[in-house]
Amino acid sequence: MTVVVGRNGVGKTTFFDVFGFLHDCLDKNVRKALDMRGGYREVVSRGKSGEPIELTIKFRPDPTHPRVTYVLQIGEVNGRPSVTKEQLLFRRGERGRGALWKMLDFSNGKGSAVAGEPKTREDVKGEKRVEQKLDSPDILAIKGMGQFSDFPAIASFRKMIEGWTVSDFRISAAREIQDSVASERLSKTGDNLSQVAMYLYESHRPAFDEIICKMRSRIPGIDAVEAVPTIDNRLALRFQDGAFKDPFLAKYASDGTMRMFAYLVLLSDPEPCSLLCVEEPENQLYPEILTALAEEFREYGRRGQL
Repeated sequence: MTVVVGRNGVGKTTFFDVFGFLHDCLDKNVRKALDMRGGYREVVSRGKSGEPIELTIKFRPDPTHPRVTYVLQIGEVNGRPSVTKEQLLFRRGERGRGALWKMLDFSNGKGSAVAGEPKTREDVKGEKRVEQKLDSPDILAIKGMGQFSDFPAIASFRKMIEGWTVSDFRISAAREIQDSVASERLSKTGDNLSQVAMYLYESHRPAFDEIICKMRSRIPGIDAVEAVPTIDNRLALRFQDGAFKDPFLAKYASDGTMRMFAYLVLLSDPEPCSLLCVEEPENQLYPEILTALAEEFREYGRRGQL
């Protein structure tokens, strides 16, 4: 678990959005991920409009695996965003101390990747390097190549990024009555909160019961929470307060009640994200509750990276 603290305007949100941006590049494509943030010239660093956007990520698939480096460079080619460099680098040799070797090497939609598991030995005879061309230069090579079983190392990195989740919970979005469809993981804004609550209730009842137990101890008066189907086949969240005879809809619940319930749902995911970023979790919460929330985060950090 890592906590990022700083004054307003120093770049905390921008740092978090690096993870969200790369996830969106993979889920959609680079152009759409940039458009969601105002376009290429709005995303590139101030005063660096003639230079590319560059990201470098270092990770280990597991604690015993040598470190892998991912390099992504995005520039403008003929006025359109393009992946001008994309590499997945693996250090060969004993204990990963040898020279860097390119498992994947693409530029402007063309390049090559090595099939099979990466070898730590220096002798690379028999390795199969496959040349490929993507449909568009704004598609990540790890998205295309990572879908094939012939490239397990690339698929592993692709799966890791797909599991990144950035939570910027918006209470107004969570209060809305939502379509009655299955949803297993809370969205960035929490606009599918009732859907995920229903999923946990139906498919992971012990986890849902634990959430209710924690709500009783964290929020005075709250006895139960339920996702109720409406007459038009949608879902509405209802809270039962011991001081009232009838349960009330989410739109009448306090901001702190909604936020605490959303975080408990988020942290109760049966399959933890490979990386979960939670932005400004203290908003709308009474200070005494923050200690309990920190303990919930700590517990989640034992199952996944937070």
